[in-house]
Amino acid sequence: MLENIKADLKTYNGDFMAQGFWAMITYRFGNWRYTIKTGIIRKPFSLLYKIVYKFTQIITGIELPCEAKVGKNFRIDHFGGIIVSGFASFGDNCVIRDGVTVGLQRVDDPIAPQIGNNVDIGTGAKVLGRITIGDNVNIGANAVVIKDVPPNSIAVGIPAKIFPRKS
Repeated sequence: MLENIKADLKTYNGDFMAQGFWAMITYRFGNWRYTIKTGIIRKPFSLLYKIVYKFTQIITGIELPCEAKVGKNFRIDHFGGIIVSGFASFGDNCVIRDGVTVGLQRVDDPIAPQIGNNVDIGTGAKVLGRITIGDNVNIGANAVVIKDVPPNSIAVGIPAKIFPRKS
């Protein structure tokens, strides 16, 4: 856990006050508690996680449950109004900004987006449903992405239109 927190702090350029870093510490603690094999010992840590998670959510406006999968150098750039489903997964070097939702499209289909490496999600974007976002993708501000985005693409608009990235 401590190695992950050190790496997260480096991702945030040593800024202890970044609200995204606070959310990542809470996320890392939530994952760490699952490494405790004995249920009776894990339960107090689970209760502490739930309290800290709710506090972090209220203070930062970031909902990042420990069930979501995030890769290395995951960065929450800005804070507020960020909701990530516990069913979502992110690759390495991903960035999300304020107002982003990554979650379910329908409650009866509990599958959230699977996001590749080097994905940059702009302010206010909504990425929803049983979709895959490829590597090296930029999702524009306020885009609503409800279909797969191939690698090396840009997704913009409502609903999002997909364009190849220019090198």
